[in-house]
Amino acid sequence: MPFQIVRADITAFPCDAIVNAAQPELLGGGGVDGAIHKAAGPELLAECRTLGGCQRGQAKITKGYRLPCKYVIHTVGPVYQDGRHGEEQVLRSCYRSSLDLARANGCRTVAFPLISAGVYGYPKDQALRVAVDAISGYLLDRQDPEEMQVTLVVFSPTPYLLSKKLFSDVREFIDDHYVDTHYDACAQRMRRAKLLERGDLPAAVPPAAARPGAAALGAYPTLEQLLGQIDESFSQMLLRKIDEKGMTDAECYKKANIDRKLFSKIRGDVHYKPSKATALAFAIALELPLGETKDMLAKAGYALSPASKADVIVEYFIRKGNYNIFEINEALFVFDQSLLGA
Repeated sequence: MPFQIVRADITAFPCDAIVNAAQPELLGGGGVDGAIHKAAGPELLAECRTLGGCQRGQAKITKGYRLPCKYVIHTVGPVYQDGRHGEEQVLRSCYRSSLDLARANGCRTVAFPLISAGVYGYPKDQALRVAVDAISGYLLDRQDPEEMQVTLVVFSPTPYLLSKKLFSDVREFIDDHYVDTHYDACAQRMRRAKLLERGDLPAAVPPAAARPGAAALGAYPTLEQLLGQIDESFSQMLLRKIDEKGMTDAECYKKANIDRKLFSKIRGDVHYKPSKATALAFAIALELPLGETKDMLAKAGYALSPASKADVIVEYFIRKGNYNIFEINEALFVFDQSLLGA
């Protein structure tokens, strides 16, 4: 998965480079900055003293020392005032500058904290939106032979990471399509149990072979006949849809948050069976309506289920016509569900 969001401690995250939300002097501080310096040891501060500070929106690189990474990329985010003083532009520049620096130093795996969302006061939902837009946009624009894997490491209480309206809308949709479904199914089972107990259920329907007229229906198809009726595979449908949409392979797998190597496996194997998250990711990338999304899932042996909270969340975005997989993954993360992609 080229881009993912996880809940973890960034100082213990194994990767080529972690990004530090630093202060302009690069001499350590509180929050993530202090935690990174503490975990890296005094050698990090000694090297930072030689860098001459860093401007907001820019980035500088040091060794990782005692951290489980080769490098630390230090970037200085904006102090949030009211959103009308160029804060977003500076914040976006933090992500781009850090990724450029990582790329220039051969880093293929990079982990970010949520920059400026701590003592610098950037509203967490807006900070997340900028982070996702900046990172996903950067990855979509690059054509590197070896793809960069970027992780956003979040430690904040998750309900504050979505706008209040979106969080409320998604939660309401879940309540209508997930919670009520479970309640109805439970109530139906309880009613059926009571009827069974009283002996009020109608007699079971006899199997087809025992019903009158069954012989007239003729024999069942042979296995050979059934195998001859198999429809196109997931891989075949995916490639057909890519052609119909006029997309390139790269456009499709990047929009799906799928790495190139996995896409090559799917393209090269007509019988490849993807995970459900991968199949859904391609349906989102192709912007398929709900019916066609269900068809694509069925090719891989899956279905959208009202018994799955993740499926209900994905259905919410499809019904709204929002096919941005990174925004969908934000919502899935906040509601503690697995992300789309592979």
